[in-house]
Amino acid sequence: MRRVGTTALTLALLTGVAAQAGASTEDTSAQTSRQRTELRQAMDDVVAAGGAGVVVRVHDKRGDWTGSAGVAELGRSRKPDADWSFRAGSITKAFVATVVLQLVDEGEVRLDESLSRYLPEYGLDRRITVRMVLQHTSGLYNYTGDAKADGTADPGIPIWGQDYVDNRFRTYQARDLVKSALAKPARFEPGARHSYSNTNYALAGLLIEKVAKTDYATQVERRIVKPLGLRGTSLPGTRTGIPGPNAHSYIAYQHKGRLKVVDNTLMNPSWAGAAGEIISSTEDLDTFISSLVGGRLLSSRSLAEMRKTVPASGVDRVGLGLFEYRFTPDCTAVGHTGGTQSVTSYMFSTPDRGKRVEFSITHGVLDGGDPASREKFDAAHRKLATVALCGTGR
Repeated sequence: MRRVGTTALTLALLTGVAAQAGASTEDTSAQTSRQRTELRQAMDDVVAAGGAGVVVRVHDKRGDWTGSAGVAELGRSRKPDADWSFRAGSITKAFVATVVLQLVDEGEVRLDESLSRYLPEYGLDRRITVRMVLQHTSGLYNYTGDAKADGTADPGIPIWGQDYVDNRFRTYQARDLVKSALAKPARFEPGARHSYSNTNYALAGLLIEKVAKTDYATQVERRIVKPLGLRGTSLPGTRTGIPGPNAHSYIAYQHKGRLKVVDNTLMNPSWAGAAGEIISSTEDLDTFISSLVGGRLLSSRSLAEMRKTVPASGVDRVGLGLFEYRFTPDCTAVGHTGGTQSVTSYMFSTPDRGKRVEFSITHGVLDGGDPASREKFDAAHRKLATVALCGTGR
């Protein structure tokens, strides 16, 4: 969730974007396949629903396909490129969970050990285990905001609207974010159920740091990024830019009775850290998920533990750093989604790796505070994933 200067764009500047929403491009290999028609339409539908641009990579029995739709920057005609890097948000969690499980393989960490054994300085409930934080069953308050027992909002650090824009270059420390979360009451008893919380992965990053004696980003780079040759992947820390060419992304919100649109491409991602700071590309994410599901990164035992799931809110089931979605009755995939203030990303593979999809949507004039607009956008990107993986949106 993610910036050079702030640009408040007028609605007049944004006219013409919709006229280009239906135009899409794809690589030469895809032009011979008439069966990609529904996929290209789903991409255009995402743009029409509020995306500025979308890039997609699909692997299936016909091989690899990449395509794009929309624009790389509002008010301009250039299209996004499927090779560009982008902020992949909470897909970071799959990388971090993989490193923790590698430490399990090495005997340095035990999944069902109390996390307080490794991180005694935080005064954690001793019933919270390493497995629980990776699976979001710890009950810990989400430092980016959560819900109270009565269902009302319990705000965390500013991540939306004008408050976020005013703080988007602020530097946060993981230990401070964890302490702010622990100052709030637990949502439920450890292990009782699932509730997605970025606090869990802030703690996972601190666990890696404590055990490996280096920060979690260094371990992700040494253990995953470099061995797999992920040239478009980085963990920026407090750096505000995206290396290499990239598409612009925007945050739209109501402020003083008017819709305000801000270029959110540059930002300080330290608020997300181990929960969501990673920058990657569709090609790199495809290499990662294929290597992970294929057993290249973990022992068979740890991969099996990663794939053990529990019922989850918002998705079908959740494992250790992985979601399990049933997109259609006969089409199930594992992976993770990523969401920032201005980018939505997917990374999924069928268990046999026969079908995989990775995509990134840079937000355009999408008013996140309008439930109807958000619902339309969410339905569009879910359909895109379903068409890409299952061959149909129904």
